[in-house]
Amino acid sequence: MRLEPLRPEHHADLCRVGLDPELWKWTTSQVRTPEEMRAYIDTALQWQAEGTALPFAVVPLALGRAAGSTRYANVDRANRRVEIGWTWYGREYQRTGINTESKYLLIKHAFEVLGAVRVEFKTDSLNEPSRAAILRIGATEEGILRNHMITWSGRLRHSVYYSVIAEEWPEVKRALESRLAHHPPPISEGRREG
Repeated sequence: MRLEPLRPEHHADLCRVGLDPELWKWTTSQVRTPEEMRAYIDTALQWQAEGTALPFAVVPLALGRAAGSTRYANVDRANRRVEIGWTWYGREYQRTGINTESKYLLIKHAFEVLGAVRVEFKTDSLNEPSRAAILRIGATEEGILRNHMITWSGRLRHSVYYSVIAEEWPEVKRALESRLAHHPPPISEGRREG
């Protein structure tokens, strides 16, 4: 697995896997066209230029091209806090271990290189698959912010917050490493697991 800094050159790969309305069901914006994917990438790179985000293309080694995207966001250097989010993968790459491995790499880097004391996650309260995935990586649910965001459909979204704090990282790390050691290698094209 490689987490490549997101670049405009990832546009074609991300369009190939990401122009699926189902992927954007729980988000605040939709990406349905190549132009909207370009705007999505441009916004991510703008946030990076402003110092509040670091976006990545998620590239499984066996595939050699992007299967989705994720990022650090809401970077708060003064309080040594970072959010991991804006994560999505093409449907054919969901339930393949990609999320576990990419989250492991991001959380490890946040604690062991960036010196974070808190890594946080949030998702729509109605997005049960995302909520379950965040719990599976070892994060603790903290609570719900009501009417937190407005989705692309105009629906008021309640956001559920989760975190892993520095004191918890050694145990979360052991659990993730054990899962990764017992999980088959990440996907080759067209393969789904679980």
